[in-house]
Amino acid sequence: MLQKVEGIVIRKVDYGETNVILTLFTRENGKIGVMARGAKKPKSRLSSVAQLFTYGHFVFQQSRGLGSLSQGEIIDSFRGIKEDLFKTAYCAYMVEFLDKVTEEKKTQPYLFEHVWQSFNLINDGADPEVITFIFEMKMLQQAGIGPQVNHCANCGRTEGEFAFSVREGGFLCDRCCHLDPNRIPLTRPAARLLRLFYHFDLNRLGNVSLKKQTKNEIQFILSTYIDEYSGMFFKSKKFLDQLNKFE
Repeated sequence: MLQKVEGIVIRKVDYGETNVILTLFTRENGKIGVMARGAKKPKSRLSSVAQLFTYGHFVFQQSRGLGSLSQGEIIDSFRGIKEDLFKTAYCAYMVEFLDKVTEEKKTQPYLFEHVWQSFNLINDGADPEVITFIFEMKMLQQAGIGPQVNHCANCGRTEGEFAFSVREGGFLCDRCCHLDPNRIPLTRPAARLLRLFYHFDLNRLGNVSLKKQTKNEIQFILSTYIDEYSGMFFKSKKFLDQLNKFE
């Protein structure tokens, strides 16, 4: 049975001399795998749609295993991302994170919308680091390991100064900081932004500009937390970190 979906290519793996296996994150069916036969041939009608980050409509023959891609129509190739090494690196990390925490064929239209909005904003010039922070928060929630950033993880206090405790899984107020000698100091702007990013709807994103110090603070906290709780290794994150050091 032929099926048409709206989706984004989040992974591409060569298969044989001329074929590729695509992982699509779709609005209708969630994450699915399809075989694009002959897509590596220069004159193939599938070659243009079988590219990483491509957003479009895909028609495929459904089966128990991999579907077979019949045709595709590009809605947006996200050229602004593909022509910028840093944007490409951030988006590669985002789709790898997405791929690792989502299940096959589980419909999640809200998450699809968030992925599409993230790519669209980065493509149009939004700060990819800020978009990635928000994305990481969404993926941690998706994986069921989101940090406690609404109040103190120990006593529930919502006001005052906070530190971040990886061991306690989130914020610790100044009364409870003694529980974790290895707590990470947290400035008020970083605490406010971590809370904001956890609940943020990208539809409301304006011109967000963060100081480098605040970015570094948030990046260190989220990276440390993800390393501790996710049990995942991201090849793209390693490359991204190396790229940022080089910059």
